[in-house]
Amino acid sequence: MVASVSALAAALLLINPSTDAFAPSITRKYDTSLFGSGGMDAYAQQMAALSAGASASPPPPFQPVAPVQPMEQQQLQPPLPQPAAAVPSPAAPVSINGDASPSHAINTLSTSQQQTLSQIASSIPDLAPKPDLSYDASSGFTIGGNLVSLDARDAPGPANVAWLSSLCIDNTLSSLTIYNGPLTDVPHLVSRCAIVNGGANMHLYLDFRPRAYGAYDLRDADGNYPGPDTLGRKSFEYSGARKEYDTKFGNEGIVSFLEEAMRSFEGGVRVGEDMTVLGELERLTRGPLALEVIMPLSNNNIAAVTAAREKAASFWLSWALDQSHAHRPGAPINSQYVYDTKYKQNSYGALLDVYCINYGQSEGELLAAADSGPLDEAYVGGGS
Repeated sequence: MVASVSALAAALLLINPSTDAFAPSITRKYDTSLFGSGGMDAYAQQMAALSAGASASPPPPFQPVAPVQPMEQQQLQPPLPQPAAAVPSPAAPVSINGDASPSHAINTLSTSQQQTLSQIASSIPDLAPKPDLSYDASSGFTIGGNLVSLDARDAPGPANVAWLSSLCIDNTLSSLTIYNGPLTDVPHLVSRCAIVNGGANMHLYLDFRPRAYGAYDLRDADGNYPGPDTLGRKSFEYSGARKEYDTKFGNEGIVSFLEEAMRSFEGGVRVGEDMTVLGELERLTRGPLALEVIMPLSNNNIAAVTAAREKAASFWLSWALDQSHAHRPGAPINSQYVYDTKYKQNSYGALLDVYCINYGQSEGELLAAADSGPLDEAYVGGGS
C-alpha cells in the first residue's frame, strides 16, 4: 500500500522525477484563490500575483478556473482541489452478470486498451514513454488492495500529444485519457470504465472534450443555452464555438456511434445528461456528447463496452492525424495553450472528485494526481 500524501504533493512528485514518488514528507503551499473567476482583467491580475510569489498562508479550498479568452501565454502553478459532495446516483441496474466477473471485465478491457495504445503508438512514432510518471507491478502502487499500472506517454512537437495516461487497476478500473497539445483543436479523449456496486455493475464514461469554451456548463435540463439577453455579445462567440465543434467533430457520424453504443448495452441506465445536477467542475469540463452509462456486469456488456471504447479511440486517432485540424502559427496556438492549461486544472479537480468518492480521500488523491499528469508543463509551439 502506498503512503498517503496530498494530491498536490503527489502532483509535485510526479513533476519532479528525481523524488521518491511515495515519500510523504514534501510540503508546499499555493494560494489557490489566484484561480478564481472574474474575467480577463482578473485573470491578468491573478497571473501577475502568481508570478510575484504564492501566499505563505494555508491555501483555501479549490475554486474552478473560469473559461479564458485569447491572451499571451502565462505560466501557472497547480491548484489544490478539494473533493465535492457526491451527486446522488440513480438506482443501479439489476445485475445479469452470469459468469462474468470484475477480474474478467478489467482483463478484457485492459487487453483491448493495450492494443489501442499500440495502434496509436504505431501511428504516432514520436509518442514516447514517460517512465518517471509510469507505474508497473514493481511500484507497489495499489488502490483498495488492487495493483495499479499506468503507462504514461507524450509526444511534444508536431505529434501534439501533451499527455496520455493508460491506467488499469486490477478488478476495478480501465481508463485511457489523452490530452492534445496546443497545435490543433482536436478534442481531448476520456475513455473510462469502472466496476461499481460491489462488482455488480459497470460504469462507462466516454467523452470527446471540446477545445474552446462553448458555455456547455450553462445548458439547462432541456439542453438549451442562454442567449444574448443573458450573456450579451459573448453568446454569439460561444455559439460559434459550439457550431465549429459540431461541424468538425460532433457530427452525425459521432452521434450515430454514440446512439448505437447506447443501444448495445444490456440494461444500461444513462446518467449525467442533466447538467444542472452535476458538480461545478464536471459541468465546466464535460463535453456536449459525453456518454455516461451504468449497466449490469455481463459478458455481453463487457464486449459492447470494449467495442465502444475501441471505436472512440479510433475516432480520436483519425482526427489527430488529420492536418486540417491544425491551428495557424502564432496567437491561436498560444491562446489554445492558455485555455488548455486552465482546462486541465479543472479536469484534474473533476477527476479528483470522482476518485475520492470512489476510492477514498487519500487513495483518490494519489490516483487523480497520477492519472492527470503534470499540470503546469510548458508546451507551446513544439516544446515540452
